[in-house]
Amino acid sequence: MSELNEMDEMDEMTEVAGPVSSDRAQRFYDRIRERIRTYLGKKAHLDKTAEYLLLVPDVFMLLWRLVSDGRVSAKNKVFLGSGIAYYFFPLDIMPEAFLGPVGYLDDLVFAVYLLNKILADTDVELLREHWSGSEDVLKTIRNVLNAADSLVGKDLFGRLKNIVK
Repeated sequence: MSELNEMDEMDEMTEVAGPVSSDRAQRFYDRIRERIRTYLGKKAHLDKTAEYLLLVPDVFMLLWRLVSDGRVSAKNKVFLGSGIAYYFFPLDIMPEAFLGPVGYLDDLVFAVYLLNKILADTDVELLREHWSGSEDVLKTIRNVLNAADSLVGKDLFGRLKNIVK
């Protein structure tokens, strides 16, 4: 990726002021998906990590769709909105600007942790309705949470969980 494109992406990611429109969410989804596919095309040795990286854009869209759904409680929209903001924030625990697409793994783990947290008072069918991934969303959440320590490290996963408390 050229230095100019990275700068444009950083500028767009820092524009967190204001709500995320449907069009902007779709552009962000497309950009993440393409960046991950390009990265994985160059890195054949990331077999298990690749599986999780490919979930990153789908989980982002699930967060966005749930925040936009009137059936989700205001409290849960705050949680989900923090997950969306974490995707856009350029200086998170594993910054994408320095690590490339592998830097999205902490975004994924944080988002899935939030999704798991809202399941206490949100009907799972609502998540299934908005999920565009290939496996069941509950299985996906469980798989990511089970792999969280190996994806981002136990210390980082603990720090991500503490953000929500």
